[in-house]
Amino acid sequence: MQLLEYAIRGVPTGCVFALLAVGLVLTYKTSGVFNLAFAGQAYVSAIVYYELRKELEWPLVAAGVVSILIVAPLIGLLLERVLFRYLRSAGSMAKLVTSLGLLIAIPEIAKLVFGSETRKNPPPLWWVRRTDEWLWPEGATFVLDAGQIATMASTLIVVVGLVVLFRFTNLGLRMRAVVESPRLAELSGVDSERVSMAAWMLSSVLAGLAGVLVAPLFASLNPFDLFTLLVAALAATVFGGLTSIPLTFLGGILLGVLQAVLAGTLPTDSVLTNGLRPSLPFVVLFLLLLFRPGLRSTRELADPLATVDAPPPPPVVRARPPWVATGARAFGTVAALIAFLVSWFVLDQYWLGLAISGLILSVTMMSLIVVVGMGGMLSLCQAALAAIGAFALAQVVQATGVPVVVGLVAGVLIAAAVGALLAVPVVRLDGVYLALATLAFALMFQSIFVPLSWVSGGAVPISVPRPVVGPLDLSDDRYFLVFVIVCATATALVVIRLREGTTGRFLQALQTSDVAAASIGINGPRARVVAFTIAAGIAGFGGGLTAIDLGQASYEASFPYLIGLVWVALLVSAGARSIQAAVMSGLFFFLFPALLDKLFALPGNWVESNPDAPSWVASIANAVQPTWAQSVAFILFGIGAITYAKHPEGSIEAQTTASINALVRRVEARNGDREQAPVGAGVGPGAGGSTP
Repeated sequence: MQLLEYAIRGVPTGCVFALLAVGLVLTYKTSGVFNLAFAGQAYVSAIVYYELRKELEWPLVAAGVVSILIVAPLIGLLLERVLFRYLRSAGSMAKLVTSLGLLIAIPEIAKLVFGSETRKNPPPLWWVRRTDEWLWPEGATFVLDAGQIATMASTLIVVVGLVVLFRFTNLGLRMRAVVESPRLAELSGVDSERVSMAAWMLSSVLAGLAGVLVAPLFASLNPFDLFTLLVAALAATVFGGLTSIPLTFLGGILLGVLQAVLAGTLPTDSVLTNGLRPSLPFVVLFLLLLFRPGLRSTRELADPLATVDAPPPPPVVRARPPWVATGARAFGTVAALIAFLVSWFVLDQYWLGLAISGLILSVTMMSLIVVVGMGGMLSLCQAALAAIGAFALAQVVQATGVPVVVGLVAGVLIAAAVGALLAVPVVRLDGVYLALATLAFALMFQSIFVPLSWVSGGAVPISVPRPVVGPLDLSDDRYFLVFVIVCATATALVVIRLREGTTGRFLQALQTSDVAAASIGINGPRARVVAFTIAAGIAGFGGGLTAIDLGQASYEASFPYLIGLVWVALLVSAGARSIQAAVMSGLFFFLFPALLDKLFALPGNWVESNPDAPSWVASIANAVQPTWAQSVAFILFGIGAITYAKHPEGSIEAQTTASINALVRRVEARNGDREQAPVGAGVGPGAGGSTP
């Protein structure tokens, strides 16, 4: 009887999972986009409802209509018109990266518009919080409150309505046809533009409903809470194969019931079980991705006419003339030397520290070059692998007393070993499934393993001293800068060697065609496991350097999974195969927010030093908040990821190609030779050298 009560308690939670999961499935069925930004859209509607209902004291119905039926569909319409209409025939990587960028940017835009102050006790979408007096008998041992009933009713209505839409209406059939191939649908007389707009507006309405209903479950309104809950609901989407709404609903209910039963039956005095209960959805998601029958053979939504498009141009490093390659190397060497001299002689302790942190992050970014740029696998767990390297370094040094450099090597080996174990089952997944599996691993690691003292040290991070290498005491930041430069250079050489070697060429062939690669004897799974393992080792190396830099191995300070998502978005938008992009992305991540912080503080500082300044100048200075720096930086990071749809080679590669083309045309015009094709326009092999 008690077990049945636990199961009943889990049904409302299961409906929360189901509502979020059905929203994701709806977006995927109607647009082909696995929309990680669903949580950001839900957050916007939730914050609008909060402001209208609690701050402006609007009536419940009016606030709900505006936030769910007006604001939410307008957001969907904007996203479709500005972005996703151009991605209908794009691959799963482009769509997923774009939604990842929106996940980062949308909540920060909302914070700029509505303010970043804490919003406690989000108001519910119902009139009363408890229903004891009018629904449940006196003395009942268990009751459902009005919020739970509202969520259950809303979820059931949504599921039934969507099943009817897709099975019995022309609009549902047209939505699926446009996802399969907008060009074929248009040949059949379907207005793909109108259908796509309707689909995105409908999915956004569901996001708004989910945000407003789910927000009261938390003590305060926070986009990260919504996203974590959304990720927990992913297990239900995978249970439904990303397409079946009834199975997704059933999966959500089963997940909620299982979580409630475990919460009621597992002991409460164990660190492991305390971590397992909240992480159960992530464990279930990971296991479903690995063992659900037929999932690996599930065909991703793709346009069958996509093969008629022209192939992309070759990378600029393979197409540029030899004299351009030589000049680029010389310019890069001089620029690096100047940057080093400025760091050594000019920068103060603050800016030097940021530069060091950026170079260390570039090492971790190079792991993404291997797994994403070369392997074509969108890994969302590199931050977790970096944390493993940092924790292993700290534990080895503390337990054995070996030198920190030896512990650093041990951290690399342990991170590589964990990466190899993870890669064996994961690399057999494709596209969005692989991304979800690595995200589930990152969340499992955060929830289950990080709290364990034998992994992270528990509540108190383990200290990691700066080592002494030969005559250099790395406690001096300038000497530590030299050490980090050597480490980053060595890592870059390893990545370049891997990219230009047999493994890199195998991976390039696999990205072109698995079948064609297999026909010439390339073992796809083995090549991908090797790439994933090497990438994990490089991430562990970056994590160990981070621990040395900070003086401790701290997960919260350096490796939260959401920060790892920002790293992915930043590197992919800059160039997933470029060493230059990795270095610039690492430096940009730390230096750009600091520069914005100084910039936004200038007006206020000027007014303070000039008390006779005009009132309108003071008003402008007061309006510019220094706290905007982090939000603006993350918005730009997210928008940068959106550019991946137009420039899958990366913005740095695209700009470099454009610059080289302009330079080549100018030189050839001066020499009277105007007939040579520009870089990247059908240039054959052997044209120019190869550099990072």
